[in-house]
Amino acid sequence: MTEAGEATGVGYRSAGVDIDAGAEAVRRIGPLVRSTYRPGVMGDIGGFGGLFDLARSGYRDPILVSATDGVGTKAEIARLTGRLDTIGRDLVAMCVDDLVCSGAAPLFFLDYLAVGHLDPEAMEHLVGGIAAGCSEAGCALIGGEMAEHPGVMSADQFDLVGFAVGAVEREDVMDGSAASSGDLLVAIDSPNLRSNGFSLARHIVFDVAGRSLEDPAWEGSEGTLADELLAPSVIYAPSVVAVLATHEVHAVAHVTGGGLPGNLPRVLGEDVDAVLDHTAWEVPRIFRELQDMGGVSDGEMARVFNLGVGMVLVVPPSEADGVVATLASGARPARVIGELVPGTGTVAYSSAGGMGS
Repeated sequence: MTEAGEATGVGYRSAGVDIDAGAEAVRRIGPLVRSTYRPGVMGDIGGFGGLFDLARSGYRDPILVSATDGVGTKAEIARLTGRLDTIGRDLVAMCVDDLVCSGAAPLFFLDYLAVGHLDPEAMEHLVGGIAAGCSEAGCALIGGEMAEHPGVMSADQFDLVGFAVGAVEREDVMDGSAASSGDLLVAIDSPNLRSNGFSLARHIVFDVAGRSLEDPAWEGSEGTLADELLAPSVIYAPSVVAVLATHEVHAVAHVTGGGLPGNLPRVLGEDVDAVLDHTAWEVPRIFRELQDMGGVSDGEMARVFNLGVGMVLVVPPSEADGVVATLASGARPARVIGELVPGTGTVAYSSAGGMGS
């Protein structure tokens, strides 16, 4: 036996795992995590599980809603550029914006970070983005895990996964069954790709077009392709929760992978179709650039990317103007882009094309 603390032979560090770096990372992220705490949080960072007192959240008869997601291969763009401070915000957005589709307000969040080499400063940037996203979404970051995977991931590789829990009163749960013919579709603008379609976007940029991330996003652009591709996701949850509190809403769809054709039917019954006016909204230029670089069809673009629509709220016609105004008051531009008609649960366009105006 050796004296306590004496290093001898093979150890965890020689296998590529630095326990001291892990402890330093936890020390750095502690204040970031605590900055997200809200009523209901119990305990502190470092426990084996995150505790949350639902009774302190003000619900009478709550239903818990959970969602999990990642950031996909957008993480590779962050890795290549070394810009790690906003990708955590994308992670929060992907999870909490799923919760509100059931009518739930986010309560708490947990994250999982896998890295090839644990760099405390990099962890601080990654978790800082998660904490900022949680603060905006109104949910507490109450737990997480950092895992170092030497020999499996390269030193600068990482992956992010998140898990969010929200609550909604039993009587207010939305399942789409209230959506009916004649309802209008209110779309909330998305100025960028968010975290979806990046496998296609990277293939277009690197393999097809041979572009560099430091190239201008397009001719005359002051920003680079990296700036456009890494633009952080809008977090819609607080604005949607505000609408649900003041307006009648029949369904909410989060437009992620699969685009409008893949996500709207998830909240519609089999007796209605969503008919969209593709001239009703403007598609952000980055989508046009990707389409032109890759020679991608309109149909493929529509089923991979959100094309400028982040969320869709299905509302009675009498509520549409008020919903748009409420969203605008929260700095979330929105507009009516279509309506529900008798059908079979699919998405159609009122005029040719599917790429917007």
